[in-house]
Amino acid sequence: MTGSTEHSTTPAACCDGSADRAPAAPRFWTVDEHLADVLAAVGPLPAIELQLLDARGCRLDEDVVAGGDLPPFDNSSMDGYAVRTTDTERATATYPSVLQVVGDIAAGTGELPKVGPGQAARIMTGAPVPPGAQAVAPVEWTDGGTGTGVAAAAMTAPVADEEVRVLRPVAEGAHIRRRGSDIAAGTTVLEAGTRLGPTQLGLLAAIGRATVKVRPRPRVVVLSTGSELVQPGEPVGPGQIADSNSFTLTAAAQEAGAIAYRVGAVPDDADRLRAVLEDQLGRADLIVTSGGVSVGAYDVVKEVFESYGGVDFRKLRMQPGKPQGFGRIGGAAGVPLLALPGNPVSAYISFELFVRPVIRTMLGAADIHRPVVRALCPTALRSPAGRRQFLRGRHSAADGTVEPVGGADSHLVGALARANCLITVPEDVAELPAGSEVDVVLLDS
Repeated sequence: MTGSTEHSTTPAACCDGSADRAPAAPRFWTVDEHLADVLAAVGPLPAIELQLLDARGCRLDEDVVAGGDLPPFDNSSMDGYAVRTTDTERATATYPSVLQVVGDIAAGTGELPKVGPGQAARIMTGAPVPPGAQAVAPVEWTDGGTGTGVAAAAMTAPVADEEVRVLRPVAEGAHIRRRGSDIAAGTTVLEAGTRLGPTQLGLLAAIGRATVKVRPRPRVVVLSTGSELVQPGEPVGPGQIADSNSFTLTAAAQEAGAIAYRVGAVPDDADRLRAVLEDQLGRADLIVTSGGVSVGAYDVVKEVFESYGGVDFRKLRMQPGKPQGFGRIGGAAGVPLLALPGNPVSAYISFELFVRPVIRTMLGAADIHRPVVRALCPTALRSPAGRRQFLRGRHSAADGTVEPVGGADSHLVGALARANCLITVPEDVAELPAGSEVDVVLLDS
């Protein structure tokens, strides 16, 4: 049996030195290895058909082609009178063109009067242009139909045998929105992968789409662990701190495009944590926790997650954020889980490096990573050997420089709130002199 072999004291075992071997050192993953492992296990969520407003923030899973012209008919862009251009070509304020008003056309009108020689039709903005008309004379270019010869600010109510005086020439096509001038039938108006915001949803409605096929926004459940955590606004007793991680991570998930549910703080109790997880699994596409992933005696997160199987806890060559957990709850087809460290800065940086790309991948986004630029750092930097360090910084796009904000400690939330970027120091670099060029991860882009 394996157990008897490991504890064998036979001469053969002694001779090959196996009894004296030290336990194998734990593997340290690089940032890139861990990220690749995480991303290999997730993909875009299956596409679904949603009502327009429910699709806000989602990305199209299909090209959208206009089935008809937009506008669908020639219509007026002004309140005024639909006219024939030949009837107005000699019009002046002194010698206006006097036209017979043959009808009124409001937006939504179906039956249209025909405009013949010497005639005009009163028309409202958005109303269809009647047959025979070649242009629209704005009401300000007329007497408003009063017959006074004085330009009017508004049109009068219809009267019998009404005439209107047009006070200047009107060019052909003036103040007419032509059919298909915005979008022609058969045009691809939105391409697959487009994120749907207010203007895109308005376009879909304008071309008559009531639903659209999209990659849904992932539902992300966020919870913090630790008996020391209290809710903001509650009294903080000895040894307690306010739970900030669940607020930071929930807001970050929302900013990344997810529908995020903040569960709050769960005490260091295995049964309680297991009950919360079971309650949340039904509405989660992704679970994100903070705290309980190191080697503390009361870190119950490992105990609970390992009881589900399929969750791996590992150490990374990075600072801050060395302890990480990743896997699925419920087997290969279960809900992905990312277990982050509990220190606030570690949790946030881990989110940016690992969780945000997962959310963006689930969304079907092409841009899953924050942009990275090069910048000059006027300050000398030090970093622990063998670890990729992420320092908080302030980047200036104007002069291409970056300055560290605060220290390297992972509890400095004040400095984190002032930062707009992360300064990256590679694993093989322990010291950078002032004026060095560094990679900068932009957090506000």
